Amino acid sequence: MLDIRLLRTDLDAVKASLSRRRIDTSELDRVATLDVRHRRELSEVERLRAEIKRLSAGVGQARREGNGDEADRLAGESRALDVERAAREVAADELAAEIREVMLGIPNLPSDDAPDGGQDEHVLLRTVGAERVWADHQRVPHWDIGAERGWLDPERASRISGAMFALYRGAGARLLRALTQLALDRHADAWEEIRPPTLVRSETMLATGALPKFADDAYHVERDDLWAIPTAEVPLTSMHRDEVLDEAELPKRYTAYTPCYRREAGSAGRDTRGTLRTHEFDKVELMAWCTPDQAGEIHAEILRRAESLIVDLGLVYRVIDLCTGDLSFSSRRTFDIEVYAPGTDQWLEVSSVSWFGDFQARRGNARYKPAGGKGTEFLHTLNGSALAWSRIWPAIVETHRQPDGTVLVPEVLRPYLGGADVLK
Repeated sequence: MLDIRLLRTDLDAVKASLSRRRIDTSELDRVATLDVRHRRELSEVERLRAEIKRLSAGVGQARREGNGDEADRLAGESRALDVERAAREVAADELAAEIREVMLGIPNLPSDDAPDGGQDEHVLLRTVGAERVWADHQRVPHWDIGAERGWLDPERASRISGAMFALYRGAGARLLRALTQLALDRHADAWEEIRPPTLVRSETMLATGALPKFADDAYHVERDDLWAIPTAEVPLTSMHRDEVLDEAELPKRYTAYTPCYRREAGSAGRDTRGTLRTHEFDKVELMAWCTPDQAGEIHAEILRRAESLIVDLGLVYRVIDLCTGDLSFSSRRTFDIEVYAPGTDQWLEVSSVSWFGDFQARRGNARYKPAGGKGTEFLHTLNGSALAWSRIWPAIVETHRQPDGTVLVPEVLRPYLGGADVLK
């Protein structure tokens, strides 16, 4: 959530910043108008309280002086003003609720460093391994490899859960588990492992920015008002909701493996085969809380960790600096990592490494106490996948497929697969 004081002090600058996202900024004018009315009502409430207090003192003074008529007159005025005060408090509360509702639908301000542009204008920062030459045996899509080797069973997945779910079997399932353990082990040096709940309250979804904007893409258990998480970022972003941390504790780094659930409401007909776009998938997430001064290095660290895993898995990849018109709702700056899958001839997004500024912390009221300073400030949050397996898995089995149809196991994964050098 944006700081409403920004709208009060420089509305034009906020509108100019959000216009870089290529969105309608008229809601900002609505908030500014509502805010003026809200502050006017609050001012009147305070004025009426002061007047009621003055009249109450006059009632007491008149009674002490034996002037009952004057006391009754002042008491009547006080009661009338209290009725008006109560009405204005209700009006102020209604305006505050309306302001909050509108503000929850306004996205974050893009970073000054984020490149301007739309979805097809992203800045390619680097491609690693592009010189690789692909053989015919690597040009087989993972769904055919999975069917041939008995590693994917889409028919039974559909029978169990419906369309757009995956069922991994045998070595395919073990590969998925090995990837998860590899990632958790690699991040254990500096990132505390968390196993959060995967069903969360509405307030938890709200804090990360998933609600109300993306309710249609999420699974909601209405009976209990719980939501299946779309990513571990959601519960991790509420780890310190309504808390105040000391600066000496920062940064706080967390990593978590969870299943993730997404309706993919806007993707009908896209990537219907294989595991590229499913309603449930496994992912290891990195999420950090820090001060504004620490955010740049944390952002770079998450990106380095995600890239290093991809390098060790022997995959071709590229890093993209997302343009402002394609940033996620809560992000100020995002680097996307895409791996190349030769069998499907596609670049697959496997990680979005994002800095959110204080946008999420403000929604969740998460603060820190600066060392030697007075008061509190909002924390900054960052996160990135390291990594999303439903797309890494296809890239591995396509990239490392051998002429005899077996799949070579990347060396870094062999300890997690009993030392096997090929998937059987």
